[in-house]
Amino acid sequence: MTDANSRSIVSNQPGLHDKLDEIVLKHLSAEFKKPIAAHTQAAFDQVNEKVHAFNGPIILDSCCGVGESTANLAKRHPEALVIGIDKSSHRLDKHDIKYKQTDTGQYILVQADLNDFWRLAVAANWQPTHHYLLYPNPWPKAKHLQRRWHGAAIFPFIVKLGGRLELRSNWDIYVKEFARALELAGHPCQVERYEHDVPITPFERKYWASGQQSHRLVINL
Repeated sequence: MTDANSRSIVSNQPGLHDKLDEIVLKHLSAEFKKPIAAHTQAAFDQVNEKVHAFNGPIILDSCCGVGESTANLAKRHPEALVIGIDKSSHRLDKHDIKYKQTDTGQYILVQADLNDFWRLAVAANWQPTHHYLLYPNPWPKAKHLQRRWHGAAIFPFIVKLGGRLELRSNWDIYVKEFARALELAGHPCQVERYEHDVPITPFERKYWASGQQSHRLVINL
């Protein structure tokens, strides 16, 4: 499949999920007690040492995939340490050596489960200045609402991490649902079309080449 043939999202949901408010409010009022996986704890401990040793802003690039977005964000924020996190070693192993530049920004890539990593970051009192969630994670079938970040039990920890949160997707309903979840958490924000001359992730490049639109929300938490 070429970049220009990227398929659009297909969903049996015409709008916001009818159980969205109920599920988000349940998670906002509940305690997330799932044990932390040992491998994510170990990965976090290594990164946490670097965070404490770094005298500057910390930026999170969650679901970073092959890390192209992480490298590009490091170039945009040369004063910061950008941490790219993805659960897939297969994706991270594809990280191109050309992005490993120290003269135009500092970044590290971590293999970890974000359901655990975010909780550990909150417990360690990380205070990222920016938090990027750049594609994909839509889970577009209605029955999979709780696999979307805003419908999952981890959602309150995304809010607790704070910083300037930026979420992008090629599925507008996903972004609108996330905005509604933030509103329920006391942080209303706007959803907008996102266009730029230069894509910073492989998904962004693929979607735009096939004529799909990006949507985003940006909010200071």
